[in-house]
Amino acid sequence: MRHRISSYSIRIAIVFIVVLLQGCGDQKLAPIPANGIILAFGDSLTVGVGVDRQNSYPSILSKLSGRQVISAGVSAEETTGGLVRLAGVIEEIQPELMILLEGGNDILRNKSAESVKQNLAAMIEVAQRSGVEVVLIGVPAKSLFSDTAPLYRELAEQYQLVFEDELIADLLRDRSYKSDSIHFNEKGYRLMAESIHELLVDHGAL
Repeated sequence: MRHRISSYSIRIAIVFIVVLLQGCGDQKLAPIPANGIILAFGDSLTVGVGVDRQNSYPSILSKLSGRQVISAGVSAEETTGGLVRLAGVIEEIQPELMILLEGGNDILRNKSAESVKQNLAAMIEVAQRSGVEVVLIGVPAKSLFSDTAPLYRELAEQYQLVFEDELIADLLRDRSYKSDSIHFNEKGYRLMAESIHELLVDHGAL
């Protein structure tokens, strides 16, 4: 009987440890104060190409979150350009958190996955050195109905980031959310903003 109790206790302890370790993998974000700033950094999907500015995802996210969301999107930008300008943008804006959505133009132009990953990694490190938390948004690979390119999950795991995996890929699969082949309409950007808002709430930022 003593041996059975001991074995059972060990199994319970192992399960308890596994649960704790799984909980540690669920990344949390620091709460953003009411006067805090969210930086939306990226390319045309951040600009909101296809809709008026007030219907871009950063504008809608600002209304949903009650926080100032500054859009620093540049249409047609590749990650090399984003890396060049990021430090200056962060120094000027002093955000608490950055939503990073870049790499789509690199992928469309057949740039190597390794170069995209290196540039995004450098951007993440620029933000983290400045004390800015990063939420990473994945971009699909260049193929019909494709899932998010693996490099995004690899970066999220490497830097322990809060990560939105399939949002952009899911929206791009549905024509009812699109204004053209690669940009969204009002419905698409609203769903994008709502999903990111939910992500921030779930991980403690809001």
